[in-house]
Amino acid sequence: MYPSAFEYHRASSVKDALKMLADYGEDGKLLAGGHSLVPIMKLRLAQPAHLIDISGLPELGAIREEGGKIVIGAMTTHRAVESSSLVRAKLGLLAECAALIGDIQVRNRGTIGGSIAHADPAADYPAAILALEAEIKIESVSGSRTVKAEDFFIDLMTTAVRPGEIVTEVALAPISTGCGFAYLKHRQPASGFAMVGVAVLLALGKSRTCERARVGITGLAAKPFRARAVESALAGKDPAQAFASAAAHAADGIDAMSDIHAAADFRAELARVYTRRALEMALPRAKA
Repeated sequence: MYPSAFEYHRASSVKDALKMLADYGEDGKLLAGGHSLVPIMKLRLAQPAHLIDISGLPELGAIREEGGKIVIGAMTTHRAVESSSLVRAKLGLLAECAALIGDIQVRNRGTIGGSIAHADPAADYPAAILALEAEIKIESVSGSRTVKAEDFFIDLMTTAVRPGEIVTEVALAPISTGCGFAYLKHRQPASGFAMVGVAVLLALGKSRTCERARVGITGLAAKPFRARAVESALAGKDPAQAFASAAAHAADGIDAMSDIHAAADFRAELARVYTRRALEMALPRAKA
């Protein structure tokens, strides 16, 4: 099918894009990489009268270190995240996650801001940015605000972004020296989406017990989440001995999704298995 008729606008700046969003209201939609919006426009599930292209804005495509954090512009492609020397050196978990998104064509076009703003429940990035405790900058004509990753994802394809707002940056603290990390997923063969994806950060104390663990899970529920029951089960424990019992809590209290790809019970079991595997992968990378 073809999309319904629309007017195309190429924003010259973030300010320009925000003004158009304010002017067009519900009739205006942002175009970033286009991987999510264009297909649903072709199916006429979305019929915006105005399409605002922000893909050419250089201020949204930079990766920089600022104020002790790595700041990634919303229009930064997955490939740029994956290949950035700064991200690879200081945010290895995010680079590892980006490298597993879709295929090379998707990574060359899709963007980190578009992915998290769309909030597909099977997207990869959310697990990593939750484990990394990222902060997302959101702008509107009235100013800007910062939202913690854990408060950003509200429900199925629903985020803290309000009408007239744009995600402009993702800021993440560098991974501490000696902290182990891993991102693993059970890949849906056709799309490459995560039927379940697990991101892990693991810090060990001098006695090689778990000093800090952060676990983000995507694909299991309507929205990504921090697996706090797993994190609590690891605290102060010998990780190698606690992994299996801790990972058993990966789906605790979660209403697992069921669809044509996987039943809820199977997804819950995938979450437990991949949480254990991610923890086991992170451990050799961790140094006390």
